[in-house]
Amino acid sequence: MRMITEPFVLQEKTLGELIDENAARYPEGDAVIYVNQQLRQTWASLKRDVEILARGLIALGVQNGDRVAIWATNDPHWITLMFACSKIGAVLLPINTSYRKEELRFIFEQSDTNMAFIGRGYRDHDFINTLYSVVPELATQDKEAVSCAALPEMRKFVFFGDTVHPGMYTLTEVMGELAASVSEEALAARVAEVRPHDVTNMQFTSGTTGFPKGVMLSHVNILNNGFWIGRHQNFSHLDRVCLPVPFFHCFGCVLGIMACMNHASAIVVVEYFEPRTVLVTIEEERCTAVYGVPTMYLAMLEHKIFPTTDVSTLRTGIMAGSVCPEPLMRRAINEMNMREITICYGLTESSPVMTQTHADEEFSRRVSTVGRAMPGVEVRIVDPATMEEVPRGAVGEVVCRGYNIMKGYYKMPKETAEAVSPEGWLRSGDLGKMDDEGYVIITGRNKDMIVRGGENIYPREIEEFFSAMPKVFDIQVVAVPSYTYGEEVAAFIIPRNNETITYKDLRAFAKGRIAWQKVPRHIQCVAEFPLTASGKIQKYLLREQAARVFSRVATKQQSGPAAGGKG
Repeated sequence: MRMITEPFVLQEKTLGELIDENAARYPEGDAVIYVNQQLRQTWASLKRDVEILARGLIALGVQNGDRVAIWATNDPHWITLMFACSKIGAVLLPINTSYRKEELRFIFEQSDTNMAFIGRGYRDHDFINTLYSVVPELATQDKEAVSCAALPEMRKFVFFGDTVHPGMYTLTEVMGELAASVSEEALAARVAEVRPHDVTNMQFTSGTTGFPKGVMLSHVNILNNGFWIGRHQNFSHLDRVCLPVPFFHCFGCVLGIMACMNHASAIVVVEYFEPRTVLVTIEEERCTAVYGVPTMYLAMLEHKIFPTTDVSTLRTGIMAGSVCPEPLMRRAINEMNMREITICYGLTESSPVMTQTHADEEFSRRVSTVGRAMPGVEVRIVDPATMEEVPRGAVGEVVCRGYNIMKGYYKMPKETAEAVSPEGWLRSGDLGKMDDEGYVIITGRNKDMIVRGGENIYPREIEEFFSAMPKVFDIQVVAVPSYTYGEEVAAFIIPRNNETITYKDLRAFAKGRIAWQKVPRHIQCVAEFPLTASGKIQKYLLREQAARVFSRVATKQQSGPAAGGKG
């Protein structure tokens, strides 16, 4: 087994310097490719476009430290805007594409957004109409003098395209006549003001358990994290990485864009995930890597064109974002040729990756753990109540510290202090254990743990076990209140081919293989799970559903499980 042996060296440079280096080393190499959008940028042309857009931002009055929001799918020039902001010291603020009116308003207010780039929309959601409902004044104001009483910091809006909308500039205008009005000398002066430890990205957490928080990440945070994410996949300028994951999320922005940027790997962009489009893109562009959450891999593997799609050029990639069942990992390796696939674990506040397997790791490690601590990062398993480290093999809360820890939550000092200890340890809220060689196994969220009659039961273990059951396409396990035991195990299952799955089926499959109390007593077959826009399963909604559907049965102490119909 070949291991990564080079010592950790902190790279203290900016994102702008990184793109300059790539343009100098591989000027004609493929940088960003939008297969369906007629956009192909070499490293030289990407640098040119970044500098043009940066000059356009200066012309619009963007200052060092200003917050520039982007509410769009993986649109053409998304990456251009990301690096244009970093060049002049502005903070890019990606917004979740699933947000609606009240969430958009909250983000604008909470972040003190100064400028916003708005895309067309996502699926049936028209972003422009939603924007006008949040900022009604925009429809009647001149684009050069926008004023909104509820958003006093907001100054300009730009449509991420060519269509003219009231109160908004077009991207063409910004990269055309406005950019031409700013000299190269003026741009150079702004670039010289930017420092590596400045905040360059404000990632808002998904908000699945409360109001979103703005996580402030620096150039050093995401540049170094991206380097090691790519290094663990053996990325080079010869790789072509298919990214169907959303850029507004750290999965797309750091694991994807920044890993590629650090190794000059081509970024092959899919605007939003659709399994057929991704498979065709992999084949046509001869991609060597692809990213996705487990549900994306399932969708690709089960798609009708998969058997006839050439995925032989794949070798690596990342499966992350939620629990990665071992059977699914094996399918990606065996059926998608992803023999060097890796798993990442972390959270937005840790830039985001704190542990990762790597491409040269032995097979068992890559399918049963989330790897070891990233270079430059310390990871411990601690008692959540005392923060004292627990023995190897014992379950506790995963914490980490290092260069990757966020600068804090924007305007939330109290919440920042609760998340990061005075000694610099970031609390994940996740439960896990570490073996003698430092490999970490995640057992579940602290709040996901099921306590049945005083015994701790970890949903991930049950999910992985039943994922191997032939009738099960996917499964999510949550707690349901129980009069007798305090909590009982419930499962929401997506069956294969609309088959019926009962408690007896699960019990028969589990007989002699796992403890009987881990077999879900309450079952509901469903068509799909509730997901965030980035593809993460919203377990809190499943817990709420379980409480509604199963609690009445559980509290009556019925001897058998409740089985719901297809939802």
